[in-house]
Amino acid sequence: MKYHYWEDVWTVFWRDWVVLKRRMTKFILSRMVAPMLYLVAFGWGLGRSIQVDSGTYLDFIVPGILALNSMNISFNSITPVHAERIYHKSLEEYIIAPIWPDAFVIGKVAAAVLRALISSAIIVILALLFGAHFTMTPLFFCVLVLNCIIFAEIGFLAAMKINTYEEMAQVNTYILLPMSFLCGTFFSTQALPSLVRLVIEVLPLTHTSYLLRGLGSGAEVSYLSLLVLLIYAFIGLVWGSRSFRKLTE
Repeated sequence: MKYHYWEDVWTVFWRDWVVLKRRMTKFILSRMVAPMLYLVAFGWGLGRSIQVDSGTYLDFIVPGILALNSMNISFNSITPVHAERIYHKSLEEYIIAPIWPDAFVIGKVAAAVLRALISSAIIVILALLFGAHFTMTPLFFCVLVLNCIIFAEIGFLAAMKINTYEEMAQVNTYILLPMSFLCGTFFSTQALPSLVRLVIEVLPLTHTSYLLRGLGSGAEVSYLSLLVLLIYAFIGLVWGSRSFRKLTE
């Protein structure tokens, strides 16, 4: 069977884009709520009484908010694949379709990344309106995209492995929620106990927070963190591809 690799990826991606385009207004409005609450509560409220080494606390938390928001949106944007596999049984349409198997994985991840980037753009605009100061470089954008890819892949893996809605919710409760608050998003991991910090600094969101904050403020960044994110993204793609291919066997 001859595959048209990128045409196959585009076909999968286009289907999700059409759905998003029809719901774009509702999507944008819904994605404004949480960032505004974070910016008001932590930037204007709590942030006025917190001193950081450079800039304001608002400048400090905006990269963290971008990191955790892109994590949540990219993960949750791909969870409908779980319903397609378990409840709707529509995943079989892709399995029997004459397309490159990995095209489904890449197309779904790309669609989730797009949603997360649109949401991130909303945060950037709101943060600037709130008076935040940070620099967006090409590497800043690449790190943000990498973070979206990693958690979209994690969402895809969860959709392939988990069999109930309750278990999918537990991924948010036991994995994403702790990372949202502990991985350097709202405070430095240096404030954590040594053993806890050792575990936290292995997680991808921690490296994303460090990189975005460093790049946004013009400080030196660790390219080891960038390498860690690339490794996570590669492993996620390979693992997700294998999980989907098992369904086709």
